[in-house]
Amino acid sequence: MESAAGVVVPAGGSGSASSRIERNNAVLKDPSWFGQFRNGSNPWMARYVYALIFLSANLLAWAARDYGHSALTEMERLKVCDGKSDCLGVEGVLRVSLGCFVFFILMFLLTLGTSKLQDPRDAWHSGWWSAKIAIWVGVTLLAFLLPSTMVRIYGEIAHFGAGVFLLIQLVSVISFITWINDRCLSEKNAERCHIHVMVVATGSYVISLVGIIMMYIWYTPDPSCLLNIFFITWSLVLLQLMTSVSLHPKINAGFLAPGLMGLYVVFLCWCAIRRQAQQTSFEPAGEICNRKAEASKRTDWLTIISFVIGLLAIVIATFSTGIDSQCFQKSETQGSGENEEDEVPYGYGFFHFVFATGAMYFAMLLIGWNTHHAIKKWTIDVGWTSAWVRIVNEWLAVCVYVWMLVAPIILKSRRAGGSPPV
Repeated sequence: MESAAGVVVPAGGSGSASSRIERNNAVLKDPSWFGQFRNGSNPWMARYVYALIFLSANLLAWAARDYGHSALTEMERLKVCDGKSDCLGVEGVLRVSLGCFVFFILMFLLTLGTSKLQDPRDAWHSGWWSAKIAIWVGVTLLAFLLPSTMVRIYGEIAHFGAGVFLLIQLVSVISFITWINDRCLSEKNAERCHIHVMVVATGSYVISLVGIIMMYIWYTPDPSCLLNIFFITWSLVLLQLMTSVSLHPKINAGFLAPGLMGLYVVFLCWCAIRRQAQQTSFEPAGEICNRKAEASKRTDWLTIISFVIGLLAIVIATFSTGIDSQCFQKSETQGSGENEEDEVPYGYGFFHFVFATGAMYFAMLLIGWNTHHAIKKWTIDVGWTSAWVRIVNEWLAVCVYVWMLVAPIILKSRRAGGSPPV
């Protein structure tokens, strides 16, 4: 007997697959998280378990960076630290990150291409937690036995992997914003959402402009702060550019999307300038270009709370991006309505790939994108390199958004000009 996927299975195979789909549907209807987890394989519940593993890796990396020096003597006894005092500082973060990366890249390879709930790989993705946790712990411990040279090489590769994660996250955020905009401007919702769109768009622009004004006040108190002035002013120019392109008669995308993108752009600019102020300064003039420099050097409750929020933000960003595989798929592959009940609810391979690159990303944030120098306790994503990563991310976000607006017009005109005569 041939299955829907074209694979020959025994006569009883379709019955077991059908019972598995029915069991999955029953599990999904259970309102209790504990009930869903107890009842077995559930791809929706599995997301949270993977996120918990990822959060545990983040916390372990932070502990290795800030409080791991007491274990240095034992590590030197194993002759893997070469006597370096920062083995459980920067290298400790990289070792934990490497273990997390290996675990999720293995999951990526083992679940890539899974499309049906009756596929055995679905059961592996959604269950077998004891075995998978043992694998994660094992590869993490193995990472601490590797020589420093291999860990440093991984640290250099992690720069590129973290960049891939930022690019995926950027596309996911922009796709979400354009999806909201398209839904609100559709014929079905345009009249009903008109007031809501105006309020949200106006609020977004007001908050963006207030943010730019506050950055001028905080980070450009002196005319010599030329680089800060340039970054803030350029953010204002980019906001105007996105609005102008969005309102072009041939595009007519409205105010909502550029307003939300303006919030995102201003936020990235603020993060960049604030990050560099926490450790080093963009400006040759030093602390004169940052009125909050003195406060940023103190480790107080605000610093700790900011660190905790930043750590949770990494997990949430990775989680939300990982389940958003649809924005990277062609619309033709979304399904024709046939047999959708037995299809997996999200791309398992893409999900694990995002978490694998996210493992590289959290390592870069915890070491300030610099594999050669340790950073201050209770800090995350600070330093000159971190600031430039945010700035480039901001500019790239605007380029991607503008391209998503103009690309359909350009492609349409090329097809019209190059089409053969009838």
